Amino acid sequence: MNIHILDLEFLAESQSIASFLVESSDGLILVESGPETTFEHLKKAINQKGFDWKEIRHILLTHIHFDHAGAAWKFAKNEAKIYVHPIGLPHLQNPEKLWNSAKMIYQDDMDRLWGNMEPIDENLLVSADEGDILKIGECEFHVHYTPGHAIHHNAYQLKNVVFTGDVAGVKINSGPVVPPCPPPDINIKLWKESIQKLRNLNAEKLYLTHFGVVESPNEHFSELEIILDDWANWMKPHFDAGTSPEEITPKFMEYTRNQLKKEGVPEEDLVRYEYANPSWMSVSGLLRYWKLKEQGRI
Repeated sequence: MNIHILDLEFLAESQSIASFLVESSDGLILVESGPETTFEHLKKAINQKGFDWKEIRHILLTHIHFDHAGAAWKFAKNEAKIYVHPIGLPHLQNPEKLWNSAKMIYQDDMDRLWGNMEPIDENLLVSADEGDILKIGECEFHVHYTPGHAIHHNAYQLKNVVFTGDVAGVKINSGPVVPPCPPPDINIKLWKESIQKLRNLNAEKLYLTHFGVVESPNEHFSELEIILDDWANWMKPHFDAGTSPEEITPKFMEYTRNQLKKEGVPEEDLVRYEYANPSWMSVSGLLRYWKLKEQGRI
């Protein structure tokens, strides 16, 4: 089982976003396409592994956020099949709503960060849901529905390894794991249930889109649960007090940065953490989580 880690060099920085190349007898398989802005870097990384990007026949997406799925349409233009959770599938067939929603968050930074996104032919979109087994050549990917970070989130198990997307958090080099909490779907209860689901698989390795391989899954998951609660509980009194996001954001950014620095994260990796998981986005996501919880909607 040959798995190649591809560094997409997001925003000209290494070890921020990864794709994973898997060899099979039915063509190459890519887990995560990354954003359209990194497509040329992706092509180069595939070439450096001795392959042509046009040999990729299957794209497995953990979810439809732009840093994971934004370039999938490029491969669909070459007739590759795109596998995604059924909730996310319509948004790849018609990405206008997804794009406009992201535009509200990123505004004028959309093009710089994510590039373009075009519709994917419905005949090339394959629904992948809980319990499905995707048989591609000799590879069998077991699909595990893992909401909490996003309602359209899957993890994919291949033998004794799991491609976790964002549900297993962000971990750069030897730094701590942190939870990406962007709006609108953060649900701590579901996230912890997803963590337990993956923990029960007893995988030997986790492949994190941000970034690379984790070889101690149980320890990793325990640390993620602690910091997930820490961030949510930090936000709660600010939500209760009705503090504005504009006032909370710099305080939260300083809080999370200091956490990383206390763990010995060097300056160059602080940049990578911020690119992989912008701390300002977690303010909106966690405030929305507490609002929905107050309303009894989650």
